[in-house]
Amino acid sequence: MMKAQGFSLAQLLGDSGIGREARVQADDHSAVRLWLRLLSCSTQIEQDIRARLRQQFGTTLPRFDYLAQLERQPEGLRMNLLSRYLMVTGGNVTGLTDQLVADGHVERLPDPQDKRSLIVRMTPAGRRHFMRMAMAHERWLADMLQDFDTLHKEQLYDLLGRLRVHLAHPPVSPTRAAQKKAAKDMT
Repeated sequence: MMKAQGFSLAQLLGDSGIGREARVQADDHSAVRLWLRLLSCSTQIEQDIRARLRQQFGTTLPRFDYLAQLERQPEGLRMNLLSRYLMVTGGNVTGLTDQLVADGHVERLPDPQDKRSLIVRMTPAGRRHFMRMAMAHERWLADMLQDFDTLHKEQLYDLLGRLRVHLAHPPVSPTRAAQKKAAKDMT
């Protein structure tokens, strides 16, 4: 377990703050320890952001994420593509869309290229609402990480980028190669 200036992580965070990382044992595989550390950091930040969105804007993180996707695509998105970007089911997107249409933040439009599809686009009121939330969101993240050393932020950003590339294109291990060959031989 990590020590910072003579204190263990559990001592620094307390029982309620340690969360999933409390399960880590010294003899656990490094991949397990790394995964639990990443998950704990992500969960801690996400919980804080969820609470702030709820308290200050009366909204949820899924609604914020939905509007963030539309902000990046001012012409709008097909609902099935929005579902893929958000990594949720079409039913979830339909429910969020219904809510955001009722609030006046998005509109459904016929897709001129495919009469069976709808495009969802942010309204001007939705864009103003989202921009207020996005500015606050950025400020919250900056505040959370302001005392984390700049060099450490840059190194962590670089290392997580390398991890993303590795996970997207993992090398084929001898074990995995043998498994693939066995699966192919069975067909």
